[in-house]
Amino acid sequence: MTTAAEAAATRRRVWRIDALNPLLALVGLVLCGLILLPIGWLAWYSITDDAGRLTLSNFTRLAGDPSFALPYLTAFGIAVGVAAGACGAALPLAWLVARTDMPLARAIRSLVTASFVTPPFLGAIAWELLAAPNSGMLNQAARTILGLGPYEHLFNIYSAGGVVFCIACYTFPLVFVLLANALDNIPGELEDASAILGAGRLRTLRRVTLPMIAPALLAGALLSFVQALTQFGTPAILALPAGFHVITTKIWSLFQYPPHAHLAAAAAMPLLMLTVVLLRGQQMLLGRRGYIAIGGRSSAPRKVRLGPWRCPALLFALGLLSLPIFLPYAALIKTALVKTPSDPLTLDTLSLRNLRFVFVDFSQTRQALGNTVLLGIVSATAATALALIVSYATTRRVGVGHRALGVLATAPVAIPGIVLGVGLFLAYTRPPVVLYGTLWILFLAFITIELPAGYQQLAAAFRGLHPELEEASRIFGANRLRSLWQITAPLLRSSVIATWCFVFIGVIRELSATIMLTTANTKVVSVIIYDLNESGDLGAIAVLGITLLLITFAVVLLASRLPVLGRAPPRLG
Repeated sequence: MTTAAEAAATRRRVWRIDALNPLLALVGLVLCGLILLPIGWLAWYSITDDAGRLTLSNFTRLAGDPSFALPYLTAFGIAVGVAAGACGAALPLAWLVARTDMPLARAIRSLVTASFVTPPFLGAIAWELLAAPNSGMLNQAARTILGLGPYEHLFNIYSAGGVVFCIACYTFPLVFVLLANALDNIPGELEDASAILGAGRLRTLRRVTLPMIAPALLAGALLSFVQALTQFGTPAILALPAGFHVITTKIWSLFQYPPHAHLAAAAAMPLLMLTVVLLRGQQMLLGRRGYIAIGGRSSAPRKVRLGPWRCPALLFALGLLSLPIFLPYAALIKTALVKTPSDPLTLDTLSLRNLRFVFVDFSQTRQALGNTVLLGIVSATAATALALIVSYATTRRVGVGHRALGVLATAPVAIPGIVLGVGLFLAYTRPPVVLYGTLWILFLAFITIELPAGYQQLAAAFRGLHPELEEASRIFGANRLRSLWQITAPLLRSSVIATWCFVFIGVIRELSATIMLTTANTKVVSVIIYDLNESGDLGAIAVLGITLLLITFAVVLLASRLPVLGRAPPRLG
């Protein structure tokens, strides 16, 4: 027979077990609001007209108007070129860094990772400075060295090839990370066995190494394709002056005066569906083809000795890194320090005019910097906290709807930024909740866009952490929330910091959704840079771009040095 004390103890245990459920329910509602609400409004607008009547005329017009079909075809062709270029650049560099004795391999890997900090739209502007047909620094140098005429040029960044090149420059680091990690994880015994059986290096590479990293290469190709297909900044900066649209810039143009919201929603729906299909196809292909090593702990792969090719390999790696890092950064610094971009960098041409204009004369700088830093810090903190709770619930299988939470947290990866911007614009420009014209709508956009990356990182960290410490904490009387805060979170400190920094960088780099949602009072630095590019003030852009990079590096460095989530886990028992 159960005593009153035992019944009370049972009720306390049940309460402790279910203490996290209200929080998970609240998180579920938040995720539904972040994702389903804007997508629902987007779908509704795509099948209605200005009078609110159901119609398919928007899709009929899209199908019959070449001005909409051509941007889709152009974007598709550019995406194919970017995927090929990114994989072609990342594969040899990853092999040199991970599998050879090339000098400075660790530094090369760090520099490739650091290139994530550079916003693609800023890189596109830097390559404007370098490869514009008339005023580009590389074309000016070519005229001097090769004796070309005043209107002759070697490079023209305002072309489809230029768009492919710029997007690939800032997409290949993603492919590099996937391939380098895959090469690091290949057991050394497999290649040794191939050599014992008489295969040379090239045959081993073709028959053993490449098949082992094929899933990673495929994932990188599809990721590059999706990134190029959904990107707005680089095409807006380089394709529009060249006289052609891709689908993201076409959707943005439909919101210029007079706006065509219903047509824009209809144009965004195929892009959304195509992205979902591509990402689903990536998962299916990777699920069908994979390789695992069965047995004990495998040895690390042996480094290939390059011999006399070590220096040429290093020069190749540095030359490749000059495209996304060294040349663009040098162009921005030089442009920031001279009166006009075409001036040579000498003591006579050095000037503080651009600095004075940006930080003294330009009235929007201080507000934009404040908005950027505030949104970066708040969005990174909120998205990391949300990802921490969802990843804990899904990996520990807490709550009835933990699987649904995982699906919702991952879903935004399939929503292009420009599509999300359109959905949020349609959702929050009318009662009962009007957020357009405030920082809140940007806050929602940033959390939604960056949540999948944060969730995936923290979920992987949770899977590597055995739950026995949490179970011990609960045995000693702590509920799930207290165990998560005092035990699990401190153990995941480095992963939480990395996730926070990753989200912060993503917020700083974002332009696709931001361009749809900002007003005169809520502009951030990325939008200011885009506006200045349209007015041709490249000196001010260089100063703001360098400032944005310095802020990013400073905040990430500061975050990596701060203690996170309180004290160390307490001793139990």
